[in-house]
Amino acid sequence: MAAITLDDIRAAAARIAPIAQKTPIWTSRSFDDRAGSEVFFKCENLQKGGAFKIRGAANFLYSMTPEQRAKGVVGFSSGNHAQAVAIAARILGVHATLIMPDDAPKSKLAATRANGATVITYDRLKESREAIGRKISEETGAMLVPPFDHPWIVAGAGTCALEIMEQVPSLDALVVCLGGGGLLSGSAVAAKALNPAIRVFGVEPELGNDYWLSRREGHPVEINSPPTIADGLRTTKPGALNFPIIQELVEDVLLVTEDEIKETTKFVMTRMKLVVEPSGVVGAAAVLHKKLPSGLNRVAVILSGGNVDLETLGSL
Repeated sequence: MAAITLDDIRAAAARIAPIAQKTPIWTSRSFDDRAGSEVFFKCENLQKGGAFKIRGAANFLYSMTPEQRAKGVVGFSSGNHAQAVAIAARILGVHATLIMPDDAPKSKLAATRANGATVITYDRLKESREAIGRKISEETGAMLVPPFDHPWIVAGAGTCALEIMEQVPSLDALVVCLGGGGLLSGSAVAAKALNPAIRVFGVEPELGNDYWLSRREGHPVEINSPPTIADGLRTTKPGALNFPIIQELVEDVLLVTEDEIKETTKFVMTRMKLVVEPSGVVGAAAVLHKKLPSGLNRVAVILSGGNVDLETLGSL
């Protein structure tokens, strides 16, 4: 059985309502024509903080006791989770320290600082963000807010699929981008609980295929920091909590190339008029480039975030 239940996700939805928004569903006839399916896009790029991450971060901070909040929080992230923790912390009056890679998009670093958080940068190729976070937590008493590997984070992320299932009836499949696995594991729990027949797929960059390898080995496999343009999906190993949920509920993990990610980013921006970061279109790339099994007529795709640097856009 999954460690997270539909009741946990419903409780999270009520808990985060003061902060998280119910994002819209977007459709595109030109995308459907190319994909060969009717596709429904969940626009988390329009979420507060520009990504789905506010769902898990808000659920985590709201679940803390007042005594825990008084000691602050510390988190690590390539960007979107950091922004989300900073926003939730600011709203709840909690001091936040965020550990971010020194090569994170400048827009994500700036937005995190703008929300009042203390930002500490590190070299992702030489240093461990987990070790830095644990050290700060031990020294200050601040509670560590992981980006994906925690029940409160997973339940919060699952509220995204809870909304999808309410907004779009009779779906054949749900397609979710895959980094650490918080969004996919939470979404899979919600979707399969509400519609056991729905088929759930995760999508990774080909260069960051730790889940793809892990599923085939039957246990978590660690890879080197992947050089993918999808900066939010540069995790190196599946989450300990997330992996068994995904193994149980997700039909397959699909891979997309860097060129497919870039092409889909341009398509979504120019044809659908949506600003979505490369990490956020990975699921859409799998659908556009027909990586899914045939016969899936109604497909929901989560556009997970829209925080993209102008420099990145110029390189597409």
